[in-house]
This record gives sequence, C-alpha cells and structure tokens, in this order.
Amino acid sequence: MSPIIIAAIVLALAFDFLNGIHDSSNVVATMISSRALSPRVALGLTAVANFLGPFIFGVAVAETIGHEIVAAEAISTQVILAALASAIVWNLLTWYLGFPSSSSHALIGGFVGAVIVGAGWKAIQLPGMEKILIALFISPIIGFVVGYIILRLILLLSWNATPRVNGFFRRGQIFTALALALSHGTNDAQKTMGIITLALVTGGYLDVFAVPTWVIILCAGMIAFGTAVGGWKLIRTLGGKFYKIRPVDGFASQLASAAVILSASLVGGPVSTTQVVSSAIMGVGAAERLNKVRWGVAQEIATAWLLTIPFTVLLAAGLYWVITRFIP
Repeated sequence: MSPIIIAAIVLALAFDFLNGIHDSSNVVATMISSRALSPRVALGLTAVANFLGPFIFGVAVAETIGHEIVAAEAISTQVILAALASAIVWNLLTWYLGFPSSSSHALIGGFVGAVIVGAGWKAIQLPGMEKILIALFISPIIGFVVGYIILRLILLLSWNATPRVNGFFRRGQIFTALALALSHGTNDAQKTMGIITLALVTGGYLDVFAVPTWVIILCAGMIAFGTAVGGWKLIRTLGGKFYKIRPVDGFASQLASAAVILSASLVGGPVSTTQVVSSAIMGVGAAERLNKVRWGVAQEIATAWLLTIPFTVLLAAGLYWVITRFIP
C-alpha cells in the first residue's frame, strides 16, 4: 500500500478518534449530570456500544458518504487528505473552546472545499448534497420536537407518581444511553468508513465501493477508544450549562436522540449527533418551561454550528492547494 494511502487512512482514524472524544459528551453528559452512573462507567459502557453499532445496524451512511457527495472522478487522495485535515483542525479548535460543534458538518465542508478547488463546482452532486444537508439541518429540529413531546408524555403519564419514580428514570438511563451510543456508533463511525473506502477505491486497492470488514473493525474500534477517553469540557457544556439536568430530563433527551439518530442511520442519512442531542436537551427543558433553558448557551453553540461549514470549506481549499504543491 502506497505511503499516501497509508497517510490518508491514519488521518481518517485520527479524525475518528477525535470524533469519539468530541461526541462522547453527547451520549453521557445527561447521564453523568443526573448522577445515573459515574463518569468512567458511563464512558466505558458507551464505548462498547459505539463499537457494536455498525455491526448491528449496517453501513448505509458509509454508502451515502462514498457515493452521493461528489462525482467519483473528482475524488483524489489529495482531496481526502485536505478534507480530513480541515475537519481535524476544526474539531481540535472547538474541543479546546468547549463548543459542541458538528464533526459531520466539518467533514462535509472539508470535502466540498477541497473538491471545488480541485475539480470545480461541477463535481459536486447536488441531489446527494441536498439529501445530506437536509438530514444535517432538519434533524436538530426533529430532535427538539421529539424531546418536547416525549417529556410532555412522561409528565402526563406520571403526574400522580411519588418521588420514587426518579429511581426508575435514573436506572432507565442505562438503557436509553446504550441505545443512543449504538445509534451514535452506527452513524458517526460510518463516516470514517466511507472515507477510508473512498481512499482505497481511489488508490486502486478496491474495484468497487464496498466497505471491507477490517475497515469496519478499525473505525468502530477507534471511535470507541475516543469515547472511552472522553471530552470533559464538552460533557460540562451539555451536562449542565443548558439547565440543571434531572433523571427524567436525561431519560427523555436520550430516548429522543436515539430515536432520531437511529432512524436517520437506517436510511443512510448522516446527521450530527451533537446537534440532535443538544436540541433534544433543549426540547425537553422547554417542555417543562421555556425560561428553564439558558438560551444564551444555545446561541453560542448555534453560532459554532453556523461557522463550521464555511470555515472548513475555506480551510480545506487552502490545505488542498498546499498539499498538491508537495504531492502532485
């Protein structure tokens, strides 16, 4: 295998690892904040579920990443390297600042920026981009609505319950968090699988786009490892800055997030778990009362989301120009 393909695989796995660190907060923040489980136990269980997700629910998202963003002839190893490098830089920056931004947005923006410089606008497949952008931008709205509805239903069904019901919601988060972790591993690890498979097709090591088993194992293992390490700054942001999370809030937001992310994964829609979980948490809080949610924090995160694609498009375009000067 050529050194440039090896470099692309290593960079993709580094992105996968950082994605695990970045997104671990999505799964465990509410569970830790509501004291359902200790941080290390929560992260350990989540890491195992992240690893198993792609094996249980398939690789439909990887197929979307591999076929529907840009024309196959426009993909080169240099494009892949530039896209990954820009996404990694953005992930590191937002992780350092404690903003739970979208790794998915960063990766898509990186691909678009590198391809535009390398092959022009005509290489972008508009139907595929529309599908991906709709999934990325509509899923947070759906997460908010589903979170709102689930908490309203829970409050309706348990209006006469004793305080002991909190024990049920605390224990129930173990199962909802596992469901969320399975959906996260299914959706997010597949993005890296799609990139590595693209690199192998581009380098002539695969005749058709079909994700090899060893790629699934590597990507699932790397995102699980990143999750086990955990991103504590982001856990604090999602776990407490919106509002004080109670067991019922954690249960409802995890259930809503898992439903939305897993549904998208099964139809091949790459969504941002960060966006879905954040919006579900806000939907749950708003279902109790609107002023419970600290909307200023939500505004900061929304700003990071809006900046992600433009920033990574420009960064990937510049990195592509630099990379092609050294690797023609």
